[in-house]
Amino acid sequence: MERRPGLKNVNGYPRIESIDPGFALPGGEVRISGSGLGAPQAGRPVVSFGELEGSVIVGSPQFIVARVPDGAASGDVIVSSSGRVSNPRPVGVAVPIAESLHPVANPAIDDDGNIYATFSGSRGQKVPVAVYRIDKHHNVKPFVQEMMNATGLAFGRDGSLFVSSRYDGTVYRVGKNGSVSSYAEGMGIATGIAFDREGNLYVGDRSGTVFKIDRNRQIFVFAMLEPSVSAYHLAFDSKNNLYVTGPTTSSFDAIHRIDPHGDVSVFYRGMGRPQGFAFDVHDNLYVAASLNGRRGIIKITPQAQASLVISGHNLVGLAFAPGGLVLATISGVHHLSWETHGRSLLPVI
Repeated sequence: MERRPGLKNVNGYPRIESIDPGFALPGGEVRISGSGLGAPQAGRPVVSFGELEGSVIVGSPQFIVARVPDGAASGDVIVSSSGRVSNPRPVGVAVPIAESLHPVANPAIDDDGNIYATFSGSRGQKVPVAVYRIDKHHNVKPFVQEMMNATGLAFGRDGSLFVSSRYDGTVYRVGKNGSVSSYAEGMGIATGIAFDREGNLYVGDRSGTVFKIDRNRQIFVFAMLEPSVSAYHLAFDSKNNLYVTGPTTSSFDAIHRIDPHGDVSVFYRGMGRPQGFAFDVHDNLYVAASLNGRRGIIKITPQAQASLVISGHNLVGLAFAPGGLVLATISGVHHLSWETHGRSLLPVI
């Protein structure tokens, strides 16, 4: 089969101009734009992700929507039509590193590069292991066993892992050896947690209340959202503004911003089921959500401009890691090579 990369559509050769987005999880959908990509008389085009064939969902001479097959890896995508092959275009594909888990929020990463993810379970379900640790070689080991409905994860300045339980409204502190102690209690259905740069811990409640726990463990009500908005995921930007998401059944959900004084405003509205999110060093926000019917990781600039940058289904959160992103789905954890760096999540004093 002859291959003529880099040529314009000449003599019927297909040509790929762009692939949007340029990153995906297996099962995610990408839009391939170009010319001569397929015509009714030529039959259905073939889209190859390396050695594997992807499913063609929509096909036309100008664009194709294709699903990334299971087992695909980062590399070139080509389109074959009528026995002729297009120029290659690269696509980055996330690879699974841990399966049979149940994350419901962002994973967490310690200073040594170990990844922490939950098996959260349904409300009131007691599971054998609540939190797993995944080392740099992707070995998965139990880390926390005696905890109900582990939900939000965040590291404190002392290296301890803090874990919220939506079962009993408690935030637990977990030492490096896996020992568990209660840190703060009585916060309703505790979900999202995040530290500000001074070391205060913020905890979101499913009723829309955001609690602040100071370094002396005094608990205050920091902000109140509408009762219909659950404070399920929390993260701070570089200016110490707290951002909050909580998925609903709407396709027009909002991301709320709470300034250091507790004043609440809407930062961005217009996405479906926004879940876990994180900031890069330039204060771009990356959130697991859907935008205009396309599901994956949405990038939102500080000017509130949104675009899909990673395609994928069933995503619930993400975390920046050295050299990449760690992506959590409802059943496991993936790694994606990624050059953008995330901002530090640890308190600075």
